[in-house]
Amino acid sequence: MRKKKTMDGNTAAAYISYAFTELAAIYPITPSSTMAELVDQWASQGKKNIFGQPVSITEMQSEAGAAGVVHGALKIGALTTTYTASQGLLLMIPNMYKIAGELLPGVFHVASRAVTTNALNIFGDHGDVMAARQTGFAMLQESSVQEVMDLSAVAHLAAIEGSVPFMNFFDGFRTSHEIQKVEVLDYDELAPLIDQEKLKAFRKRSMNPNHPTISGTNQNPDVHFQQRETVNRYYDKLPSIVQKYMFEINQLRGTNYDLVTYYGAEDAEEVIVAMGSVAQTIEQTVDYLNANGRKVGFLNIHLYRPFPTENFLEKLPDSVKSIAVLDRSKEPGADGEPLLLDIQGVMYEADIRPKIIGGRFGLGSKDVTPDQIIAVYDELLKDKQQAKKRFTIGIVDDVTHMSLESKGIVDLTNPNTFQAKFWGFGSDGTVGANKSAIKIIGDHTDKYAQGYFSYDSKKSGGLTVSHLRFGDTPIRSTYLVESADFIACHTPAYI
Repeated sequence: MRKKKTMDGNTAAAYISYAFTELAAIYPITPSSTMAELVDQWASQGKKNIFGQPVSITEMQSEAGAAGVVHGALKIGALTTTYTASQGLLLMIPNMYKIAGELLPGVFHVASRAVTTNALNIFGDHGDVMAARQTGFAMLQESSVQEVMDLSAVAHLAAIEGSVPFMNFFDGFRTSHEIQKVEVLDYDELAPLIDQEKLKAFRKRSMNPNHPTISGTNQNPDVHFQQRETVNRYYDKLPSIVQKYMFEINQLRGTNYDLVTYYGAEDAEEVIVAMGSVAQTIEQTVDYLNANGRKVGFLNIHLYRPFPTENFLEKLPDSVKSIAVLDRSKEPGADGEPLLLDIQGVMYEADIRPKIIGGRFGLGSKDVTPDQIIAVYDELLKDKQQAKKRFTIGIVDDVTHMSLESKGIVDLTNPNTFQAKFWGFGSDGTVGANKSAIKIIGDHTDKYAQGYFSYDSKKSGGLTVSHLRFGDTPIRSTYLVESADFIACHTPAYI
């Protein structure tokens, strides 16, 4: 019987990354800080990775410094990891080009977060990872705490075998801080999966005065273009390498991971394509609509770079008439956001020509609820002339009038799941007590448990709302509690 533990997404990523890491270069940034803190704590306690050693920790004075350490450590043959988000990731971009260009198998774990534009937002969307997609890093995403536990290992294993660095990302706060009961992979199960020959080859090409090599040279126009094209074969092979390790995890866990996963009716006519924590909300909505006579489906992209074109087209039902692509990022001035443009490009290779529309959702951790997803599926029913080509959900856009109208709250949480909502005052102990409570329920009963804590960047002295769920079935509601069985209010002024 595999052991189960209650933890958040950051803890799951830290636990898996520790196994494969020899050196971690860290600099804290919300909401990724917990990963680095845990790795630092475990190393100081002497916890051993799968090579039988504690991880060596180096904390720098900025993310740019941390990225420099990652690059240098990889050059001397150490498996190196860092943890970051938002502007922190953007400060690493110059080094990321070097790390990818030199085919070094580093892994960056990213609790994906909004990038500051007109205002600071410390919460989650895909603005940061989309800004780094051109660096040459492979990009792997997870949609839940369990997926972080299962697929983070794939990033490390595929980086070693494929000689390509990975950005392993999941939604900041919604996945990084959401507490769930998960099945834990054991280090003894993961160790045999490492390609020892490729690891040896990586060590062999490290900088060493005993076998000197040249790297980091200057190149003129006569050779630079040709040299840049030589990496193509590494990226061509990478999807099959990632898929191989996903199938290894499937063997261990009895799951069905793939580069792209499909959920819904085999003969679906309306299909949504998306990435991240919205996946479980969409799956709930698919079940609800199909039970009510619709034919809908959902494609979840796990490997985003290199984009798995063949796998995507295999999974897409031939019956599809219309596709909505949802992006959790905004690229002002573009004809569409990154995932939408990728899907439009992929569909150019397809034998079928469904209508394709694209929308933005969940920027800065705006809550994404089933009624918003229903609005997207309803938009797909409209003919080409009536449907919005570009849209937003979850807001009322009375300026550019792009938002889809919601028909009211739809809570698709299992009615037998207990839902509770606690209104607290930042630093009054409400959040800490609820974290302890949900972990006690998760670790000491047979119940499934979920905890999510909504508070703003003021933290101490601000409003906090704790959202707790527990029950006998897996909890897929990655949105705030709407229909509470229990409400507590710890500050009379809120009433």
